[in-house]
Amino acid sequence: MVSEKIKNLIAEWLETESLPDMIEREMGIKDVDQLSSILAIVGPRRSGKTWFMFQLIKRLLDKGVEIKDILFIDFEDYRLIDIKPEEIDSILSAFYQLTDQYPTYLFFDEIQNLPSWNRVLRTLHNQNRYKIVVSGSNSSLLSKEIATELRGRYEDLLMLPFSFSELLSFRKISFDKSTFYSPKKGALLKVFDDYLREGGFPEVIQKKTRAEKNNLLQSYYQTLFYKDILERYSIRSKQLLESMMHYCLDTRGDLFSITKFAKSMAVADIPVSKKTVSNYLHHLQEAFFLIANEKFDFSPRKRLMNPKKIYLLDSGFSILSVNFSENKGKFLENIVAVHLYRMRQEMYYYKKKRECDFIIKKVNKIYTAIQVCWELNDKNRERELSGLADALREFSIAKGLILTYDQEGMEKIDGKKVSIIPTYKWLLETI
Repeated sequence: MVSEKIKNLIAEWLETESLPDMIEREMGIKDVDQLSSILAIVGPRRSGKTWFMFQLIKRLLDKGVEIKDILFIDFEDYRLIDIKPEEIDSILSAFYQLTDQYPTYLFFDEIQNLPSWNRVLRTLHNQNRYKIVVSGSNSSLLSKEIATELRGRYEDLLMLPFSFSELLSFRKISFDKSTFYSPKKGALLKVFDDYLREGGFPEVIQKKTRAEKNNLLQSYYQTLFYKDILERYSIRSKQLLESMMHYCLDTRGDLFSITKFAKSMAVADIPVSKKTVSNYLHHLQEAFFLIANEKFDFSPRKRLMNPKKIYLLDSGFSILSVNFSENKGKFLENIVAVHLYRMRQEMYYYKKKRECDFIIKKVNKIYTAIQVCWELNDKNRERELSGLADALREFSIAKGLILTYDQEGMEKIDGKKVSIIPTYKWLLETI
């Protein structure tokens, strides 16, 4: 028996009169009518996944597809809070009762809230009746295990908050290579300064005052804390999770040692095992709160044992830190980490006697080494160049890269060229 609440939910969708416009994202608009596999749009909450789905639907409607050919379901809707996998059949039956046909296009928002969602999708896809687009706020949807289970049926699209180039588009600031050397550079740098501090969440950047931005970021943080981690993973120690998240806010760009953190919690009368800390760290990554960069080693076991380097997935969260620091170099490094993550790069940090912020691996070879600093000066030149030189030497890399705020030039170390490039320029040239 199809429940009235499901009929009401579908009827509301069918009565939709207009869909919101959205800034076109860098990944471009997909032709849903050409899909042969399931398309999964994956990323943090409030990064624009739902609006992107609406844009895909709008594209279909513009092509002449009727609304009765499309079913959009938001699995965050309170009426679906206890939905079971087998009830998907009831939803499709309700759609048929209301339209005298089954939908051709299925759009499922926040699919991770549906139990056994991967099996449901596989079953629907195997019927060869539907074009399927889903979204999710959990990085497990990007995992190799999901891709394996839905082999040949699944492709994913990572959607993070706005990149720097998308923020420029939103602010209606055009750029080309000449912009970096013209008076327009001032406007570009102003947006870059905002991006460093406030991040790229679409709704946050539209707020006018700092207080409004802070309040919105605080609400995102609370939703992520309670809904995406505490409830989803049935976390037992709320106090531990709270301490861990605050610690990550305070120490972005620094090393996170599971052993040292567990000991610090014991001193604070919050006894915890290293296994629990490791699990919580994994949950924070899955919920798109942070990036935990591993120290490079060819041994996976050693990579797991070494401290991680922590970055916030949106730099705007840093303003919620109790011990907010104006360490500009850390802001810059965080932006670089997020961009590399956005580009789906396999990245690590390098550390032996000295440290290099990022090394990038493709297949089985390290091919790029990147050092990040606000500026290269007499005080830090030896440290920054030496760490980079060690990485270049160990992995036989011909050229190195130093990313700065607004410094450009060329250095040579051990006969190897090192390009010094402003980070904003690098971001725009590596889209």
